Amino acid sequence: MTAPANTRIAYLLSRYPAISHTFFLHEVLGLREKGLHIETASINEPDRGRDELPEMEAAEAAKTFYVKAGSKGKAAIRVLSIAAKHPAVFLRGVRAVLNLPSLTVRKRALWMAYLAEALLTGDWMRRRNLPHLHVHFGGPVASVGMLVARAWQVPFSLTIHGPEELQDYSSHHLAEKVAAANFVLCISDFAKSQLMQRMVPADWHKLHVVRLGVSGDLLASPERDARDRSAPVHVVCVGRLVPEKGQRLLLEAIAHIRNRGVDVRATLVGDGRERTALQARAEELGITPHVHFAGSRSHAETVAIVRTADIFALPSFAEGIPVALMEAMALEVPCVSTSVAGIPELIRNGQDGLLTAPANVDELTLALHSLAVDRDLRCRLGTSARARVMDAYNLPKNHAALATLFEEQVAGTRA
Repeated sequence: MTAPANTRIAYLLSRYPAISHTFFLHEVLGLREKGLHIETASINEPDRGRDELPEMEAAEAAKTFYVKAGSKGKAAIRVLSIAAKHPAVFLRGVRAVLNLPSLTVRKRALWMAYLAEALLTGDWMRRRNLPHLHVHFGGPVASVGMLVARAWQVPFSLTIHGPEELQDYSSHHLAEKVAAANFVLCISDFAKSQLMQRMVPADWHKLHVVRLGVSGDLLASPERDARDRSAPVHVVCVGRLVPEKGQRLLLEAIAHIRNRGVDVRATLVGDGRERTALQARAEELGITPHVHFAGSRSHAETVAIVRTADIFALPSFAEGIPVALMEAMALEVPCVSTSVAGIPELIRNGQDGLLTAPANVDELTLALHSLAVDRDLRCRLGTSARARVMDAYNLPKNHAALATLFEEQVAGTRA
């Protein structure tokens, strides 16, 4: 189905483009290909300088509205001008902030800053004739989105990923955001279930599961090179270096496996506040020569590293459904992850990969060891993993479903 050209939607994102959120880029481009008119606004500037962005991302940055662009003084003047021209909008926004329950004075001041951003975003939407607002994630960016909806009286929708907004449901005021939204997209059945348990059944109709997926280039032939059987087994982990990703346990598992006489090495792609501590832990475990901290890489560089992997590991304590896992599966790399949140929806344990209990280093070690010593098992799980992604996490197919849903829902809000 090709959506009519009058389906005009503003996407409000926390940071666009961003290395860690390439699915934003894929989704925007995919929906445009399906005929929707999508324009992007970003609270923050890209995570790299404009001259460092790949061509496609640079093109997106050039036409994205950056809410915080320019000096604070000029932004304040714009906000005051908008409030003066649209006093009813401003008063509705202030009322929305004042009506939020359980806010400390400091948090209410923060929400007033969100209101300023909402005034700027709503004015941009008005000027661009964008009647519907969509927001990814339920945290601060959704706070701005909700205030845009309340102040400017425009329909808005959310995509909920987890885990942060689902874990901190009250502090993120997710109940108020879901109530204000015309509809809510969930990337997994698990995310939907977490919202359902907190919503009145009469509002369950707002919730729709629309899965993420793998882009078309990775759905082509995986092009995996034949591995040298004498080379060390290569384990790759992609993710921010933060406690919830479980990389500390991965290092311990690598040490245990090496102590069993298996020649294994690891590459950790990503950066974060735990990097120094993880490097120190690798030193303590005596595996520093066998662990490479690759740092933050572009998407293309990351995919190239994953192609060299014998095993992909992501021992997270909390997740939504990681796109990094989907991409490794599309490349026929057998995955080891944890049975948390929506991951079991993606990986059927023993069929498409191996799942372990979170925080259980013994299970993690056993799973990695079983794959490291069994090439046939790696091949079987990798083949099944690719088939799984092709079937259920195929981004072009999922974008078509999302475009249809947007057209139905946005048309409903216009009716």
